[in-house]
Amino acid sequence: MNAAPGARGILRRAPVCQPKSGPLSPPSPPSPTRRAPRWPSLATALAAAALLFTGCLRSQPAADLTIVNGPEPESLDPHILTGQADGRVAEALFEGLTRYNPETGRAMPGLAERWDISPDGRTYLFHLRTNAVWSTGGPITAEDFVYSWRRALDPATACEYAGNLFYVKNARAFNAGKLPATDTLGVHAEDSHTLRVDLEGPTAFFLDLCAFWTLAAVPRELVQRYGDRWMTARPFAASGAYVLESWRLNDRIRLRKNPRYWDAANTHSEIVDLLPCISPTTALNLYITGAADVVWDKELVPVDLLDVLLKRPDFHSYDYLGNYFFRFNVTRKPFDDPRVRRALALVIDKDRLVRKITKAGERVATCLSPPGIANGETVYHPPAGLPYDPPAGRRLLAEAGFPDGKGFPSFVYLMDTQKTHEKIAIELQEMWQRELGIHVELRQLEWKAYLRAQYMLEYDACRSSWIGDYDDPNTFLDLFMSDNPNNRTGWRNAHYDQLITEANQQTSSTAREKILQTAEGMLLREEVPIVPLFFYAGIEYFSPDRISGVHANLLAEHPIRAIEKHPVQAKPRPAPAAATHDRKPAGVIPAG
Repeated sequence: MNAAPGARGILRRAPVCQPKSGPLSPPSPPSPTRRAPRWPSLATALAAAALLFTGCLRSQPAADLTIVNGPEPESLDPHILTGQADGRVAEALFEGLTRYNPETGRAMPGLAERWDISPDGRTYLFHLRTNAVWSTGGPITAEDFVYSWRRALDPATACEYAGNLFYVKNARAFNAGKLPATDTLGVHAEDSHTLRVDLEGPTAFFLDLCAFWTLAAVPRELVQRYGDRWMTARPFAASGAYVLESWRLNDRIRLRKNPRYWDAANTHSEIVDLLPCISPTTALNLYITGAADVVWDKELVPVDLLDVLLKRPDFHSYDYLGNYFFRFNVTRKPFDDPRVRRALALVIDKDRLVRKITKAGERVATCLSPPGIANGETVYHPPAGLPYDPPAGRRLLAEAGFPDGKGFPSFVYLMDTQKTHEKIAIELQEMWQRELGIHVELRQLEWKAYLRAQYMLEYDACRSSWIGDYDDPNTFLDLFMSDNPNNRTGWRNAHYDQLITEANQQTSSTAREKILQTAEGMLLREEVPIVPLFFYAGIEYFSPDRISGVHANLLAEHPIRAIEKHPVQAKPRPAPAAATHDRKPAGVIPAG
């Protein structure tokens, strides 16, 4: 999933609603509407405005749990959203056949209480819970999943994560518009509580995929009636642990516990506020002052204070499946030449980036798949990519017709507005100028404009990142198949596509690993449409004495339903003889 901060630099409170004279009544439901274009900024704004109005009708009680969530979401529709901050909210509202285990990040039973798998690994029978109902009271059925998966795959939806369903029989062809008859899609309701899924081949990570938001159940009746504005309809229909109470732009998203959720007894917080914020200083101040209980984005940690903060017991660092890289737009010259792309990759001193800028224990990346990622029951060993070798880079650039950078056109490196990205871009700019003699302009866009530019290939080179959706190298390598909407480089290679497809049909993890290694080597040593820079180190801050349910795992998955805030325990007053006047060391920010 995309894992970049958004564009708003500080948290700004939404304006207070001023009601007109006379009694207030709730807004009427939206009228039915047709689907809007792919970039739903207007629909999102209308939805948020309606929710803002609804939220102003009554005084707001304090939240039981407040989380700084990163950028303002683009959408909360599981089939539209792309960002990590958006997905965290959607996962609380909509559940799939499986859900994430808060300790391991792996799949555990969700709306399906159990499943049967055929001996060849190609057919799954999911048995839905008989007590699973929408927050409005109606039963959640197998037909709801058939509809939801078809919607995600429908070309008209333009779901960028539709590829997560391509392992289902005929899903790829259906998404490409080649199979208009939906009955050919390999997902069928055997009865109201039995869902049959036929796959193209054995897929070791399929149950983990079923926990991802794209495969969650959405309310068919509301979506069909209201189109893109279905999330503004009331009553709100959720299949997950929470319902959406309000969404106030630049202020907060408020979730309320869904009392009809099948596992409501283990949903620990009644009201949860998620605050939009991309400023590390603002995030830290919200935490220190007690306005927030959890901050769970590494990029919301002030880099200049990392040395101090990482020593605190309420700052938690761990490895997870995240890669920071940049993309080339290979449809633009001179980046259509692999020699040029390799030359720019070879002169990057990645060790300098993690020592000088990120400073949180990030590991240099020459491969795309992070160390420790699973390959079935074994561990995948990715091949090494290009090393740091400036002389080799200069030779390749000369071979491409640009000796010492002469004649190389100035190009633009695109990024969003987070400060760390700017610092990294400045270092890349200096390295390319010093080692290759080429000039780079830096350009920053707000988050949504940045995503659109990347999606539309309106860039030369741009910073990027990816957080694994499941614990398997396919979650990274599948991105750059020709028909994956998240490719966003213009690079297409039929042999690479064939290798990834062939690898995922293997039943032997050893045979699969060899094929994946061949594909990853081609991607990062030969073709180089992307250049990995480092693997993320996860950092979250919360007091372990007050917050439970947040566990380090490779996917950085922390289901909101599992998080609980505990009251502060009064400390016994020390005896008079032992009283002291302690002073905190200079430079240490007091814990919130």
